[in-house]
Amino acid sequence: QVQLVESGGDSVQAGGSLRLSCTASVASSGYPVSRYSLAWFRQPPGKEREGVACIGRDDFPTYADSVKGRFTISKDSASATLYLQMNSLKPEDSAMYYCAARYGAYCYLERELDYRYWGQGTQVTVSS
Repeated sequence: QVQLVESGGDSVQAGGSLRLSCTASVASSGYPVSRYSLAWFRQPPGKEREGVACIGRDDFPTYADSVKGRFTISKDSASATLYLQMNSLKPEDSAMYYCAARYGAYCYLERELDYRYWGQGTQVTVSS
């Protein structure tokens, strides 16, 4: 019921910044995007997918410990766009980044299977 399209991935040097975007759309007869919790997950090569950050209906963000203080998640309700501002990037941040949505008021990074809708991913590569 939710279509998600990520963009903004690129190759950058350590210490640099990137901003990822995720545009969400729903059927006109469906629940509005504002009723979903939105999240960013990432999957480094050869590793398991992990939660990065999420934001719920209340606009309060939740971050993985590994990105606290460096990443900022935000959303623009008018354009139904989710953002991930990534600063002070490290090589360990290199991964395929996915936008995900879950119907519910509050977000969390546990139980990732609860996020039913996923984008195609955008690649972030951070070189030392």
